[in-house]
Amino acid sequence: MPAYLVIHAERHGDDTLIEDPNLTVEFVDGWILFKDRDTLAENPVAIAVPATQVRRVERVDEPQAPDQPEPAPQKE
Repeated sequence: MPAYLVIHAERHGDDTLIEDPNLTVEFVDGWILFKDRDTLAENPVAIAVPATQVRRVERVDEPQAPDQPEPAPQKE
């Protein structure tokens, strides 16, 4: 599932984790736009954050590799 950690420029330690199965992010005209790519709405923006308030955005989800299943739990 896509997940992004928004690290705030001024509020140290008060970072925000945003995650959703349909989440995308765009950087447009001084804004960071988190969008729901499967919405039927004309404007799929779910959250908009002024870029001046953010130090950085990190993608923190782990990519799912469909051809590499998880290992089976080991028996004790």
